[in-house]
Amino acid sequence: MNTHDTIHELTRILKMFDVAGHPVIVQPLGCGNVNDTYLAICRTVFAEEQLVLQRINSNVFRSPENIMKNLRKLTAHVHPKLEYQMGAGDRIWQMPKIIPTRAGNDFIIDGAGNVWRVITKIASATAHDKVQDARHAEECGLVLGYFHWMVSDLDPATLIDPIPGFHITPGYLARYDATLTAPDAQARLAASPEAQRLAAFVDARRACVPLFQQAMERGDINLRVMHGDPKINNIMVDDYTGKGTAMIDLDTVGPGLFHFDFGDAVRSICNPAGEEETDLGKVMFDLDYFEAFSRGYMTYASGFLTPKERGYLFDAIRLITFELGLRFFQDHLAGNVYFKTSHPEQNLNRARVQFRLCESIEAHEPAIRKLLQ
Repeated sequence: MNTHDTIHELTRILKMFDVAGHPVIVQPLGCGNVNDTYLAICRTVFAEEQLVLQRINSNVFRSPENIMKNLRKLTAHVHPKLEYQMGAGDRIWQMPKIIPTRAGNDFIIDGAGNVWRVITKIASATAHDKVQDARHAEECGLVLGYFHWMVSDLDPATLIDPIPGFHITPGYLARYDATLTAPDAQARLAASPEAQRLAAFVDARRACVPLFQQAMERGDINLRVMHGDPKINNIMVDDYTGKGTAMIDLDTVGPGLFHFDFGDAVRSICNPAGEEETDLGKVMFDLDYFEAFSRGYMTYASGFLTPKERGYLFDAIRLITFELGLRFFQDHLAGNVYFKTSHPEQNLNRARVQFRLCESIEAHEPAIRKLLQ
């Protein structure tokens, strides 16, 4: 399909939704690895509206219709609160809105079985790929804390698990162990002293893997509603005020442990070197960024966190970092079948980075716990 035909087809799909005005452009938006995402600009004589047209990736989300059910449940719960509180604080909090089809549905299914949806775009705001400074880190903490506070009274049982097994660390360890039994994985392990070092790193931390499942069995923590992917480039910051305004990429919202949201956000924000750094000497846990982030997060989270839940926040930072490193390492041993790579050793290096970050987190445990008191 040539470029003209692609734009023509996208415009045809867009017109099946109840959008105001005439579509003047539909073009790729962002560089996400999951859904196919397009910016659509529609104009009337008097105004312009920016929308997001997406094809939901059914390879990641096996039941895209359930993703839309969750999004409808989430927005129906949160939007009235946002409208009620509008103007009461120092900013306008936002959340994307579903644009219905002209037939009144939340999505369409094309001839190839693809699920398409249109949502509003959070305009005049930017999601950064890396933390800019401590103030930015604090704003990210505020946004995530506010999101968790807004959904703290939403029954997780009313949502469908979008990715079963997601952030269940024992499941990833079991997959890793199964991979190790394959001859190709054994060959990759035997050929690389660095891979052998990482395997020893995993073995030394096996005892901490079921920590959160054990905590739930004891009743120390319970399932709540989590975002599922709160990395820094899913947090929108107002271009004019510099204040956080919204969480985006809501497809992973579902029942889970918000601890892993907290840990994953901290993991991505407090390692300025990023996930692809090849010089491990540059990989470190930044306490200043963490102090700023946690200060922002607790502004709202202190209103719903129980003392026992708060006591597991450090463990979440450590375990989610270990979990991602484990997933990268398992994929390397399996032959790079899940994560996209540009060279054969990329997932091995990604695992090295996460495990080094995990070591740095462990070294800073007393300071981190003190900041979380």
